[in-house]
Amino acid sequence: MPHVIVKLYPGKSEEQKKKLAEAITQDVMKAFRYGEESVSVSMEEVSAKDWVEKVYKPEILDKPKNLYKKPGYKPEDI
Repeated sequence: MPHVIVKLYPGKSEEQKKKLAEAITQDVMKAFRYGEESVSVSMEEVSAKDWVEKVYKPEILDKPKNLYKKPGYKPEDI
């Protein structure tokens, strides 16, 4: 605990994903004072065509109280 899930468009390399997971892990450890063994990070790729239905509506629009950083665009801007 905690487990961080990153949802992103396909196309990033394994190296990029590993770098992001490491950066997230370090930031969680620093912010919450957890050891590395307590942090897990996963990546879920979601296609651009599915983003609004699978991510934006259910996880951003429908759960505003859970959102600590809002996106800087609306799906109709894509």
